[in-house]
Amino acid sequence: MTTTYRDREEAGRMLADRLTALIGEPDVIVLGLVRGGVPVARVVAERLGAPLDVLVVRKLGMPWAPEVAFGALGPGGVQVLNDVVASRLSQGDIDEVNRREQAELERRERLYRAGRPPLDLTGRTAVIVDDGLATGATARAAVQVARHLGARRVVVAVPVGSQEAYEMLAAEADQVICAQHPPEFMAVSAYYEDFHEVADSEVTEALTATA
Repeated sequence: MTTTYRDREEAGRMLADRLTALIGEPDVIVLGLVRGGVPVARVVAERLGAPLDVLVVRKLGMPWAPEVAFGALGPGGVQVLNDVVASRLSQGDIDEVNRREQAELERRERLYRAGRPPLDLTGRTAVIVDDGLATGATARAAVQVARHLGARRVVVAVPVGSQEAYEMLAAEADQVICAQHPPEFMAVSAYYEDFHEVADSEVTEALTATA
């Protein structure tokens, strides 16, 4: 049976129940994908007694349908392309979206890191948390970024996701925890009563509260 979460906080509590095996494990760090994954990750980090940080990854959306991803960007120059979708675009279109999203990625990195050093995951278990998986492109980029940053083990944890994204990530991450993956997946927002757009201030407040 498919569950509708009241909000991201409730989704985080239910997701944390599936991650209790990580409690007490050394070197675990919870990484919220900004911005929507951070309120979920905050609850998970508190439950696991693990530090919280953010991983800034930007979805590359089709120019005429931004919600449809043809790839994603992460810090450190990581780029992931969905070749099937990207093949429908000219190189000029790809470059233009890339430039715009790279600029936003850098803005968010400056804002959220707030002078803290770049994320270093050397030897750590990185638990990447988002509020849901649609295409999985952003989470796939996040897994590759985490490995690039030295993570020993990468776990993806989400409250809901499509079966296709789940299977794709299962081949990329060391473990994928998906509380539910309905056979007929709709938009991530369909599984939440409250799916407001998370503001930058909500992200920085979560980081400050768990520092």
